[in-house]
Amino acid sequence: MLAGLVLLEALSIVLFGTILTEQQRREVYDRAQHRLAHQATSLALQAKEALQQERPDWAGLSATMMGEAPSVALAKITDPSGKILFVSRGDKANAALDPAEQAQIPLMTRDEPRVFEFANQRWEGVKPIYAGGALRGFAWVETDRAWDHEQLDAILRSTVIFGVIWIVASALLVLLMAHSISRPLGILLRGTRSLMSSPENSGKFPLPVTGHNEIAHIIEAFNRMVASIDEQRSGLNDTLSLLDSMLANAPIGLAFFDRRGRFVRVNQVFADMTGEPLSRHLGRTLPELLPQPVAQQLEDTVWRVFEQEQPARDLELTVQAEAQRASTWLASAYPVRTTPQQVRWVGVIMLDASERKRSEEALRKTEKLAATGRLAASIAHEINNPLEAITNLLFLLRNYCELADPALGYVVMAEHEARRISEITQQTLRFYRQSTLPARANMSELLDSVLTLYHSRLSTLNIQLERDYDATMDLFCFAGEVRQVFANLVANAIDATPEGGRLMVRARRSRNWRDPEQTGVRFVIADTGLGMEPEVCARAFEPFFTTKEVTGTGLGLWVSQEIIVKSRGLVHVRSRTAREGASPGTVFQIFLPDDHKAALDVKSAAPEEASAASAS
Repeated sequence: MLAGLVLLEALSIVLFGTILTEQQRREVYDRAQHRLAHQATSLALQAKEALQQERPDWAGLSATMMGEAPSVALAKITDPSGKILFVSRGDKANAALDPAEQAQIPLMTRDEPRVFEFANQRWEGVKPIYAGGALRGFAWVETDRAWDHEQLDAILRSTVIFGVIWIVASALLVLLMAHSISRPLGILLRGTRSLMSSPENSGKFPLPVTGHNEIAHIIEAFNRMVASIDEQRSGLNDTLSLLDSMLANAPIGLAFFDRRGRFVRVNQVFADMTGEPLSRHLGRTLPELLPQPVAQQLEDTVWRVFEQEQPARDLELTVQAEAQRASTWLASAYPVRTTPQQVRWVGVIMLDASERKRSEEALRKTEKLAATGRLAASIAHEINNPLEAITNLLFLLRNYCELADPALGYVVMAEHEARRISEITQQTLRFYRQSTLPARANMSELLDSVLTLYHSRLSTLNIQLERDYDATMDLFCFAGEVRQVFANLVANAIDATPEGGRLMVRARRSRNWRDPEQTGVRFVIADTGLGMEPEVCARAFEPFFTTKEVTGTGLGLWVSQEIIVKSRGLVHVRSRTAREGASPGTVFQIFLPDDHKAALDVKSAAPEEASAASAS
């Protein structure tokens, strides 16, 4: 009951005081508005007189005198833009207009003062200062709310003084609790906000500990946490400065990994090598960005460096990108220590060695080609001597021995084959050289001679041969080299075609499919063979690349392409295997220009190529 009574009395006093205070507050508010308008007008007039008499110090004195009035909390004079010129007390920098005061400047009129209320129920009056017809500034007077509320406080005190006795004990208890709880919580709140607004500014720490309760323990733990963060930030800033310098200036790929195998830093060169944007690397792992097994190899190296705390050097990685040539990377990994006992990160240095790898491969192929050429030339030279003797003997046998048929026919056939062997050896000896002179050759005869050469193989394999070319069509070219091209293509077609297949050879007058202005002859050699996979077809013209295992040299198509390119021609191949759901087979299309000038240009370039080959 006592508690209820105390509560009822307290509520009654509060209700009565609230009503009385509200009435008095309205009267105080009205009086304060009139007083502020008068004070602002008075200060504006004094400042106007001081400015007209060119005594700005008087204006400052007027502001000071106005600020000494008991009802004035602060008086100040600003220029038209709101910049503080004079203030009644304190530093001008601390009396700058806040946004609410700035918002009043556009609302002012010339003759009437303005009274307004702003932050925390502060009242202020303002009056423009005009001198000589021009706006020179504003006079600001802020009321002292303590003075305004003295009457309210007196009434409130007289109203509730008798009730304070009944509730003084509880009031003291509440004050003690508020002091012991709210003050340290306020300190902790201000410290947290300060840390959030400026994490690198630790000047306000450690926070003061004002007690020995649980909140004090929380503040002590907070101080230790801030100190630890500051220590870690200092070490991290040093490391980041070093890394930033390396990342910005190194011409190689650099990346750093934490103990979870995730990217923590990476430079643009490394991002270009992986083909992913720089922002996608941070926080991700290698398998998320690189293809297997490259990602696994590199990740295993990173884990090994973490475990052994020793660098790993010269790891060669082969990256096969889609629709692109394979790339070769050289990677080295090393531990990054933050303390002598701990490896915190692993750094990876990546170098793109693709061009060097391809250069080495090209050099090896060039050496193999040179060795093959020397060997072929040596063999051809050795064959020529006994071949010449065989040719002479066959000539004598045919002309002086009066042989009868069919022996005479066999001798003629032997002479023909000997001449063909002689042409082959001569072509081998001039592997990189053109024939002596280009001439107009009949394409029908040339193609027939090649097909006659393989007539026996076509018959044995029961391959149906389809010829489609004009018997009178000719071409200005190096006939021997063109014959070699067709011999290589027909031989490959026969090798790829199973028994009972078809081989088609076609020739037509046509135009260059890249340059319609250029005329020539288009040749088509098609078969119904097994076809080639796309990856095999893409490498068909590479030297030493073959799918015939022991029987193939990998030089036929490469030599054919070289001859076509030197003749200013074009070659295109299409192939399809049975797995693609249609009839398998391969089609080679060749265009050779019927151009005297192009053929002569090839002939004129031959001596230069020969001299360059001999010099190398």
